[in-house]
Amino acid sequence: MKLFYAVYRTSITLAILAMSTASVAQDDGAASVLQRYGDLDIERTGPTIDAELGQKYLRRGNTYSNLERFEEAIDEYRKAISADPSLADALRNLANTYYYLERFDEAKPLLARFIRLQTATTASLIAAVTTLGELERGDGNYAASIAFDLRAIELDSDNDSQVHIMANTYNNAGEADKAIAVYQKAIEVMPGNAFFDRSLGRILEQANRIEDALQAYKSAAAKNPDSSFYSDLVESTRSRL
Repeated sequence: MKLFYAVYRTSITLAILAMSTASVAQDDGAASVLQRYGDLDIERTGPTIDAELGQKYLRRGNTYSNLERFEEAIDEYRKAISADPSLADALRNLANTYYYLERFDEAKPLLARFIRLQTATTASLIAAVTTLGELERGDGNYAASIAFDLRAIELDSDNDSQVHIMANTYNNAGEADKAIAVYQKAIEVMPGNAFFDRSLGRILEQANRIEDALQAYKSAAAKNPDSSFYSDLVESTRSRL
C-alpha cells in the first residue's frame, strides 16, 4: 500500500543530535514527565504543557525520520504530542510514520485527531481524510469509512477515480446503500459527470429500484444528449416498468 503523502522533511542539520550530555539529560527528564502525564492512546485536550518543547521534539522527530531511524522518530513525535496535544504537524508526522511502517491501527486514531484540528482545506487534510477512509474500508469498518469517503469526495472534487473505487468496494461487500451514497455525493460535487448517474442507476437496478434507476439514466442522458448508449438505456429501463 503506497503512502498517500510523505512525512514532512526538514532541513535540520545533524548538529541537533550532537547535544551536550547535560542537555540530553535535561530533555530526557522533561520527556519522562510528559510521558507520565498521559498515554497517547487516550486523547488529551487539556492545556498545553509546553508548546516550545513540543516544537523541539517535533524537530528531533523530523531529523530521525530523515535518517530513517523511525523508532526514534516515533519516540520524539510522541513526546511532542504529549507536550502539545494540538501540535498538528507532530500528529500528522507520527501517523505518516506508522503508515509507512504499515502499523495502520496506530496510524488511524492519529489521522482522526489531525483531521479534527484542521480549519482549512489543505493537501494534508485531503490526504488524511482519503487515507483514513481507505484504511477503514480495508478493515471492513464500513460504518466508519463512509463518512470519511463522502468528505474525501467533497474535498477532492477532481478525483473521479476514487469515487468508483469506493462505490465498487461497498457494492461488492453487500453495502449497496453506501455505494449509492457515494455516487449521490459525487453527482452533487461533480454534476457534469454522466457516468456517475449511469453507475448510480446500475446499483439502483441491482437493488430492484427501477423507478429510481430510470431517473438516474435520464439524468445521464440529459448530460450527454449525443450518446445513444444513454438514450437506449433510458428506453430499455422504461420498458421494464
